[in-house]
Amino acid sequence: MVGLILFVIVINLVVFFIKKNLTMNQMVHIWFFTIALQLTFDIFIDLKYHGYWYITQGIDWEAFPAYTILVPPVNILFLNWFPFKRSFKKKFLYFAVWVIAILIYESIAQLPPPWGYFEYGWWRLEYSAVIDPILLLILIGYYKWIQVIEKK
Repeated sequence: MVGLILFVIVINLVVFFIKKNLTMNQMVHIWFFTIALQLTFDIFIDLKYHGYWYITQGIDWEAFPAYTILVPPVNILFLNWFPFKRSFKKKFLYFAVWVIAILIYESIAQLPPPWGYFEYGWWRLEYSAVIDPILLLILIGYYKWIQVIEKK
């Protein structure tokens, strides 16, 4: 739980103080889209199939910050620094670095309590290595859709 609190504070402070390339409207959209996507995904993997969970299995208030204020700022950082106008090579490298960072974060989050707050059931890090890029591509697609809507 200590790790969750520390990471939430640090990542939210970083988002608050960085130079932002995203508009407030885009950040709000990304924040709520992230919550919706994460909850939809986790309803099945966490609650139905018990693949992984935060803090304890099932629904609990202690895990609420993990669903609402942990991942959204990470996605905002990912999009804020994404090299949209760069070469495919630079985009690929950026993407790869983020996937590796997410996998390292996931490994750290599995440390024993009080530092760790993320537990595996049947889920494995290899599954995250496959799924995370797909989720990041969905995020980029949603962001591009927001940009199209804003222009209308």
